[in-house]
Amino acid sequence: MMTPFQNSFFNRENQMSEQIVPAELSKKIADLYQRMEEAYDRVAQQLDFSCQGCPDNCCDSYFQHHTYIEWAYLWDGVMALPEERRQELLTRAKKYVEECAAVIARDERPQAMCPLIDNSLCSLYAHRLMICRMHGVPSAMTRPDGQVMRFPGCFRCQELVGDRESLPTVERTDFYRELVALEVAFLGPRRNLLPKVKMTLAEMLVQGPPRLP
Repeated sequence: MMTPFQNSFFNRENQMSEQIVPAELSKKIADLYQRMEEAYDRVAQQLDFSCQGCPDNCCDSYFQHHTYIEWAYLWDGVMALPEERRQELLTRAKKYVEECAAVIARDERPQAMCPLIDNSLCSLYAHRLMICRMHGVPSAMTRPDGQVMRFPGCFRCQELVGDRESLPTVERTDFYRELVALEVAFLGPRRNLLPKVKMTLAEMLVQGPPRLP
């Protein structure tokens, strides 16, 4: 959850009629997201992998997100919704946050359906965050220190590929670098003044859109 210091930077009502992400950056993050999807789809096609018919739903996984620009871009999507629909999603998000807090208090990892999901479909599909787009197929990322992190994909993908040694992989590194560059451009000189973001998508909804000082 956010600290009082973080809360001082945010005011939902004052921004409900505004586009938070400037138009130029909005186009760039939309383009970045599109290229992520294309990279994901290429690997999925090579593996003959699909989410269709899966007995599980990855959208009940507990993910935390870390960028202001994705938070703001998500809220640009939220604000484009009709008021009634927006309030419905915010009510769900509040319930999600409360349920997860109770689970975390028991020192357990939460597992609850994302408040944006209706009939297995995302209500803000075009505005969903990076990790929502990357999870599923095998991927890898090279950290600044040179260490390579590998992600095997979801359980269904792992069952599909079995013990195969050579696999097509989504390379996340350049995508992350571009996202960091967009974050820097979005925050400007305020970047080092703001607290770090570490929130679930539901918490981003409950807190309202980011308001930068």
